[in-house]
Amino acid sequence: MLLPVINQSRHALPEYQTAHAAGLDVRANLTEPVTLKPLQRALVPTGLFVEIPVGYEMQVRPRSGLAYKHGIGIVNSPGTIDADYRGEIKVLLVNLSDQDFVVQDGERIAQLVVARHETVQWQPVSTLSETSRGASGYGSTGQQ
Repeated sequence: MLLPVINQSRHALPEYQTAHAAGLDVRANLTEPVTLKPLQRALVPTGLFVEIPVGYEMQVRPRSGLAYKHGIGIVNSPGTIDADYRGEIKVLLVNLSDQDFVVQDGERIAQLVVARHETVQWQPVSTLSETSRGASGYGSTGQQ
């Protein structure tokens, strides 16, 4: 898929880090480092603007290395960039650790995954089909 992109950052376009990776690593585009204190969140710019085809979304997902090593996640994970959005991609990072974390310019802060999606139309009904799970909720699967 060819994806139109405007790169106003000082960095290369997001890249796949391995041959079969699903996500493209995206970098922070900062004029100065951003310090995230414990439980603090910040909207980090990337300098990227994209044109996503209708029927697709771009998901913004955490990087596992930042999560494991530093407790850095994304507040609205995964974030969704819709096909009609034309603004800058920004990443809403959160520090879930007990130590300050400094985001540096050019640091890989998230992954971008492009995914197809469906558009639904509601069909109001009075009953739903039966399943073995039924209405059992959170934590109910695997229970005897």
